[in-house]
Amino acid sequence: MNFDGSDRQFVIALDKRTGKTVWKTNRSIDFQDIEPDGKIAADGDFRKAFSTPQAVLINGRWELISLGSKAAYSYNPINGHELWRLEERGQHSASTRPVIGHGMIFYPTGFPTGQLFAVRVGGNGLITDSHVEWKVQRGIPNKPSILLVDDLIFVINDTGIASCIEAKTGEMVWQKRIGGEYSASPLYADGKIWLFSEEGKTAVLRAGRVFELLAENQLDEGFLASPAVVGKAFYLRSRTHLYRIEKR
Repeated sequence: MNFDGSDRQFVIALDKRTGKTVWKTNRSIDFQDIEPDGKIAADGDFRKAFSTPQAVLINGRWELISLGSKAAYSYNPINGHELWRLEERGQHSASTRPVIGHGMIFYPTGFPTGQLFAVRVGGNGLITDSHVEWKVQRGIPNKPSILLVDDLIFVINDTGIASCIEAKTGEMVWQKRIGGEYSASPLYADGKIWLFSEEGKTAVLRAGRVFELLAENQLDEGFLASPAVVGKAFYLRSRTHLYRIEKR
């Protein structure tokens, strides 16, 4: 689990049977945010992050890919040893989950105006932009996570702009305004991209290289939480209700 608060920032592993701490590793970045009076800038808000880490086997090495504030990290999930760190001091409060594929790690860097990074796997120590395969800035989300479907990355940003990006090169395939505000992450199911807005609208897109809006539906209250799928059923939590939606 990541803990990136204004006061302390660390990653911790717990024994799932007992709850005891197996290891705890502090974030290693120097935030460089101490003001002349000795206080932390913005009461520590720029030290916060909200991402869920991702454990993955990369070239025979297990890595825990973890997004903090102003940096992305990789840890050995067995003992918590930091394997590498990539700093990006212009952004903070990363909240999305990293995605791995095509020999790269893809992740948005956070607020206030994030970037989508594609970082080559296999880093060690403090890595730099020389390890970054490509970056995209236009239309990148701060809160919703990204989707990797085959060779394409699909994103919906916070202000309702949907994009399809070539995963290997970062080239923009298409970009369209869907409208609305978005916090919930998009979902890939049944060959389609499903988008859930804060106004309660669901937009369904074809998961392909040509933009195609297949359907739009409306529920009374909006969505901040990301959806879940079990079998052929959607579970959607709005501001007021929990829905199960399934075609029978």
